Amino acid sequence: MIAAGLDPISQFELHKLAEFKIGKYDLSFTNSALMMLVAVALTVFWLFMSTSKRSLVPGRAQSIAEISYEFIASMIRSTAGSDGMKFFPFVYSLFIFILFANMLGMVPFFFTTTSHIIVTFVLAMMVMSVVVLYGVFKHGFGFLKLFVPSGIPMAILPFVTLLEIISFLSRPISLSVRLWANMLAGHILLKLFAGFCIMMVTAFGLFPGVLGAIIPFSLTLALTPLEFLVAFVQAYVFALLTCVYLSDALHPGHH
Repeated sequence: MIAAGLDPISQFELHKLAEFKIGKYDLSFTNSALMMLVAVALTVFWLFMSTSKRSLVPGRAQSIAEISYEFIASMIRSTAGSDGMKFFPFVYSLFIFILFANMLGMVPFFFTTTSHIIVTFVLAMMVMSVVVLYGVFKHGFGFLKLFVPSGIPMAILPFVTLLEIISFLSRPISLSVRLWANMLAGHILLKLFAGFCIMMVTAFGLFPGVLGAIIPFSLTLALTPLEFLVAFVQAYVFALLTCVYLSDALHPGHH
């Protein structure tokens, strides 16, 4: 039986910090909501501090902010074209929020909001809502060209169209599950290996326990920078796929 402090799943439990209900709806303020607010606050603070003293010769903070701006801008231009720059605030906000949320989850005793499927699914549905609403607003029924690829023989066109519709409807699922699963699995592995170190010392005493803990401790050290990389890559992949989906809304016939 795993002790409560070593349970790798306990780190994902929601805890109410302030209870609040409207009728049967529970709107309590939780540790997940707190970390979302912290991520937003840190983002605003970082951008404010890095842009408040703009200069031709940028300092370190301004350079990082400019690099992040150009990183997302080039991503949008390469996937959705110059027309996609109208969505820059949306994509940039998503990327920075997910990145900060992922990185905060790496701090000991902090909560990883993106390790909950409901959070990542809401983000994915927000992306798909923008895609559908803008696509219909801009192209009307022409948005349906997205499901009818050009150059397909009429004999197999209904089958291909059905596959395109299924693929489109599965996008929010794949988008949300990818982020959720990677953050969940990585944190579970880190907690398991770190827990093994404590269990070895507790079970076998200080000297033999420390020797036995060398392997799980080494794996923990090796996985930690890898998990930081995963935290960045997942924010990047989410933003990149958002750009690809927005490209479909901008150019539904170019498919």
